[in-house]
Amino acid sequence: MDASIVLWLNGLVGWSAPFDALVEALVSDYLAPVWGSLVLMGLWFHGFSSAERFSNQLVTIAGALAVGLANAQVAIVNQLWFRNRPFVDLDVNVHFYLPTDSSFPANPAGVGFAIATVVFIRHRKLGGALYVLAGLWSIARVTTGVHYPSDILAGAAIG
Repeated sequence: MDASIVLWLNGLVGWSAPFDALVEALVSDYLAPVWGSLVLMGLWFHGFSSAERFSNQLVTIAGALAVGLANAQVAIVNQLWFRNRPFVDLDVNVHFYLPTDSSFPANPAGVGFAIATVVFIRHRKLGGALYVLAGLWSIARVTTGVHYPSDILAGAAIG
């Protein structure tokens, strides 16, 4: 089923130039993590009172710790189990560089969902927006043949 979903989504690549541009922007290692980092940094300085600002600073610290823990957990699983990426096993159109590390679990999903979860605990709307961004980042990585859906689900669970 994993391969079928990758092939179906990847079949949409080349369908329209605006869609391809959106997928290429979302799949990058920059768009979602930079926005997540900017949100955390903005929270560090935001607050109408010193108590609110302190609470937001705790969110920022927790976000940084969550990203570190998510990366560590993904690295441990990567050492225990190697899984080829879809572009290795399937005939897909790749609009991304070709990573050589294990596909499972998806580190970008771990990072994106870790930031979203920490922010969501304190700021529901902002965290919800980050969940959407993490989800779009993850779907784009499946669409381009960089991850399988189960890689994303495992990374999201870690996050």
